[in-house]
Amino acid sequence: MSGSAGKSQDSGSRRSAARLAAVQALYQIEMTGQASETVIEEFLDHHLKEEMDGVRLDSADRRMLRDLVTGVAREANTLDDMLSAVLEDGWPVERLETLLRLVLRAGAYELSERLDIPPRVVIAEYVDLADAFFGGKEPGLVNGVLDRLARSLRPEALAAVGGLT
Repeated sequence: MSGSAGKSQDSGSRRSAARLAAVQALYQIEMTGQASETVIEEFLDHHLKEEMDGVRLDSADRRMLRDLVTGVAREANTLDDMLSAVLEDGWPVERLETLLRLVLRAGAYELSERLDIPPRVVIAEYVDLADAFFGGKEPGLVNGVLDRLARSLRPEALAAVGGLT
C-alpha cells in the first residue's frame, strides 16, 4: 500500500497493538501492585518483543501505550464510576472479572480522554480485544457498555456520523 491509506492502516495497527499491550500491562499492575511506570518500562524493554494472537507487539504505538496505562491507572476510580453508571441494573464494576474490567476501563478512558479517536473506532477496538481474550458473551457486554458510555460522553461525535449501529 502507498499514500495516506497505508499510513492510516499502519497507525491503526500500531494503536491496536498498543491497546493490547496496555491491557496486558494493566493486568500486571492489578495482579502485582507494581507502579505503572515500572510496568510500562518493563513492557517497553521486554514484552514488546512478543507476539499475541498474531499481533506483533513491537509495532505498538509506544506513546499511546504509555498514555493508556498511566491514564487508566491514575483515573481508575473515576472510570469505574463512569462504567457503573452504564452497567445493567447497577451491576458493580468490582464484580466483573479482572481482565474484563480492565478492557472496559481502557475503553472508557479512550472515550473520555482521547477525543482524537472516533467513538466507533474505540468501541470496535475494545470489542475485538474482548473477543481475543474471551470466548463467551464478554465482547457483547463490552460493546453494549462502551456504546452506552459513548452516547453519554460524546453524543455530538456520534450525531456527526449518524450515530452508532
